[in-house]
Amino acid sequence: MITRELGRDRGSTLPIYIWLTAILLFVMLAFFVFAQAASARGGAQSAADAAALAAAQQARDELLLDLGDAIDAGGDWLDWLDVPEGGLPAEGATGAAQELAAQNDATVQGGAQPTEVNGDPGFKVAVETNYTVGESIIPGTESLTAHATATAVIQPRCAFDLDADPTKPVELVCEGTTVNIDPEDFDPDDLPDPSVMFSVRLAE
Repeated sequence: MITRELGRDRGSTLPIYIWLTAILLFVMLAFFVFAQAASARGGAQSAADAAALAAAQQARDELLLDLGDAIDAGGDWLDWLDVPEGGLPAEGATGAAQELAAQNDATVQGGAQPTEVNGDPGFKVAVETNYTVGESIIPGTESLTAHATATAVIQPRCAFDLDADPTKPVELVCEGTTVNIDPEDFDPDDLPDPSVMFSVRLAE
């Protein structure tokens, strides 16, 4: 009698073990799907960050070239140190963003868009990954791509006498680096690296 009852207990617990195993397996597979999605999302964000920084850095390089042209032309070139009223040069920003996105296996959506964050000009970039989350137990993930956006801004780094005469030699103090510019004896090659005069960073 006791033996028969033990046999019944074992028989009744077997389906429970099967169900628990199936549930545990499903949870593990679901967790793997979320990990896949998080990885794709992280890759998209890295691509967006790199693309936005590339767009802003390209604009910064062009900004320094324009500054050199403004010094050559005379006039109040000091205004360029605080970014000109017309905004940042944007001609090569999208191309630079696309190149960096491609290196991270992603595609820029809609180009590098000029924007402003807390008074600092910059570019906002949206990307879509060229790869998908991959096949999983959740239908549709095999064609699901990841999206992300990022914004990078440019900030002036140089301080100078606000009453300085732009036609006379001017001393710029760019966060510890001194840059001397003499408009009457100016050579564009005398300008420092763009990173000395303008910083580029990701916006929060």
